[in-house]
Amino acid sequence: MPNKTFFTYEQQIEKLTNEKQLVISDTEFAKDTLQKLSYFTLVGGYKDLFKHKPSGKYLHGVTFEEITAFYYFDEELRTLFLKYILHVERQLKSMLSYYFCEKYGEQQAAYLDVNNYNVTRKTTRDITRLVNTLSKSIALPSPYPYITHYATIYQNVPLWVATNALTFGQISKMYQYATTDIRAKVSLSFANMTEVQLHQFIRILASCRNVCAHGERLYSFQVNEAIPDMPLHSKLQLPQKKGQFIMGKKDLFAVVIALRYLIPNEEFKMFRKNLSLLIKNVLKKCPHLTEDHLLKEMGFPKNWAKITRYKK
Repeated sequence: MPNKTFFTYEQQIEKLTNEKQLVISDTEFAKDTLQKLSYFTLVGGYKDLFKHKPSGKYLHGVTFEEITAFYYFDEELRTLFLKYILHVERQLKSMLSYYFCEKYGEQQAAYLDVNNYNVTRKTTRDITRLVNTLSKSIALPSPYPYITHYATIYQNVPLWVATNALTFGQISKMYQYATTDIRAKVSLSFANMTEVQLHQFIRILASCRNVCAHGERLYSFQVNEAIPDMPLHSKLQLPQKKGQFIMGKKDLFAVVIALRYLIPNEEFKMFRKNLSLLIKNVLKKCPHLTEDHLLKEMGFPKNWAKITRYKK
């Protein structure tokens, strides 16, 4: 397959206006934006909502400014979701290190011992791999001053120190393979949450966090593994197909549901308020984008904002 042809900024703008019929009234603004964001990131990532699928051309009257506004909406969306996911990550790290050390002590040898996890024939290889990554995270030389300090001065990096250097994915794995008593204690730190539900929520939050942290497209977020059916799925009367919910399971609204269960009520109300404002603002800036279309692409039901009316 041949490589795509290189286009200058002027040629990119000409292609958008002549071939794709995108309205560009300010070519200098367009050129400056393409220089900052790149054609692939901006147009390749955010054009779909503004195009007529059969013809491949933009809806009549769609402007370059609309696509740009939608890009920055997605950027703000990433910032908002990341803020609250980090709150969950911080609490999970705190609780997991606390209960692990309560049971096994503060020596690093404890969390580097595969026997202190839920070892079975199926999990042995994954636990060994996890322990290897934990060992590497506290190895010297380290980019983290606190790791260097504890490793050099005390020849021991307690888990509550090490967790700061771990990714959410690593913490997710550590929770997954922790012994049942530790998992149960951690899950009790979150209201109305079983250890299995918490693990499934953590996995989708970790995936969403990666998207946010790496600046990838978020509004159309999808994962392979679904979160469990929760009371809120039924209370919001989310649509079903063959007895299975088709919203709020593997999409961005599933992340919203996870946050509803995992962060305090007042925090979630602020999150919902800011999310609602982002959606309203982008719809004002994108006249060719309807609310129904946007919510559908995000996996949101029309009544999504009523999520705080119901008990978890």
